[in-house]
Amino acid sequence: MSALLPLLVAAPAVTGFAGYFAREIRGPQPPPPQRAAPPAERPRVEFFDLAELTATDTKGYIRPVDRYETQPWGIYLARTPDRARGRYEESWLLPEPSIRITIEHDRPGHHRSHDYVLDIVEITQVGPKRWKATDYLLDVAVRRGRSSSLRGAGALLAAHAAGHVGTAEADRAFEHAAAVLDGLAAQDHDVEQWLGTRGITLTWM
Repeated sequence: MSALLPLLVAAPAVTGFAGYFAREIRGPQPPPPQRAAPPAERPRVEFFDLAELTATDTKGYIRPVDRYETQPWGIYLARTPDRARGRYEESWLLPEPSIRITIEHDRPGHHRSHDYVLDIVEITQVGPKRWKATDYLLDVAVRRGRSSSLRGAGALLAAHAAGHVGTAEADRAFEHAAAVLDGLAAQDHDVEQWLGTRGITLTWM
């Protein structure tokens, strides 16, 4: 039996007849222990200070913003959120449809117009030139002219179950997401065309 011990230990990795024989000797094995589910996320809160050209993320880090622009329908910002990755980010915060539209690209002026992420957020003004965005973990990924996909429903439901998000807030987030999906589907999954029907015109670098 001692000669078979190395084979028995290695049985899961051994193929062919030898592996089959070793697993038969070992008999049925208990299932591997299940990993504990990760803790539920909390809504992500970010502050935007137009006077200081900064954004404060959910962990309290203050990041520089290259440019803000205000329009009647929302606020535009451009920045490099993670200099280690070298990605450039442009976003529009749109309070009425409760979304934040973001595109990422390698450098200013070279975005991929068919790749959008629409985060479901509540945007409120908390000072003369200071805004707050609460991200409820839902987003819609859009491939222009092809598809719009809802993501993060499980994360929002887990946050609600953990008491991080109230029932009213969760309901509103799902309602906003449904309105976004319906609007995009009616406009051939074209973000700017859909927003144009609401009197919103987006501009990018």
